[in-house]
Amino acid sequence: MIPAISLAYEQAESDIMKRMPRDPVRDKLVNDRLISMAYGQIGMIQASAGFFIYFVIMAENGFKPDLLFGIRKEWDSKASNDLQDSYGQEWTYAQRKALEYTCHTAFFVSIVIVQWTDLLICKTRKNSIIHQGMMNHQMTFGLFFETTLAAFMAYCPGLDRGLRMYPLKWQWWLAPMPFSVVIFIYDEVRKSIIRNYPGGWVEKETYY
Repeated sequence: MIPAISLAYEQAESDIMKRMPRDPVRDKLVNDRLISMAYGQIGMIQASAGFFIYFVIMAENGFKPDLLFGIRKEWDSKASNDLQDSYGQEWTYAQRKALEYTCHTAFFVSIVIVQWTDLLICKTRKNSIIHQGMMNHQMTFGLFFETTLAAFMAYCPGLDRGLRMYPLKWQWWLAPMPFSVVIFIYDEVRKSIIRNYPGGWVEKETYY
């Protein structure tokens, strides 16, 4: 909530007075373009980051992606304590669940990491973040707060039993970061096209 609330302290864009006022009938606060951006475009990249680190951790522990499909029934069977991974290593039920919950934790952390960029791209609707700057100190606090909270939930003793949050290797924090870069570049290119080609297809379909 803190990162989202911090947007209320964001300075207005430099060209705000050059824009037409919002039409209260046609220009809804939540429209199909916003939903398309949030879930169909940016959201897909964020989800990809989560699935990527999930498969990375599984593969590092012996379960290659091709083995994971269709394995759920045997994976969840408490009677199966000799499930073999891609290298023939046997896994007990408890070991498998610990690995699964580690993947869940990594998925959660990956969403926090890509949300860094998601928050930054929400600073402006049309201008580049380079021109907008990073003078919103409440937002900076929000970014640090959500990251600290994610680290606390991953490494705090006892939360492996309370919330099934398991510690992560530091390298696993790095895996989602390229997806954050992709989101940033994607949105900067989108905004650049909107600025250079006003009224074009990109503005009509993605400007919210």
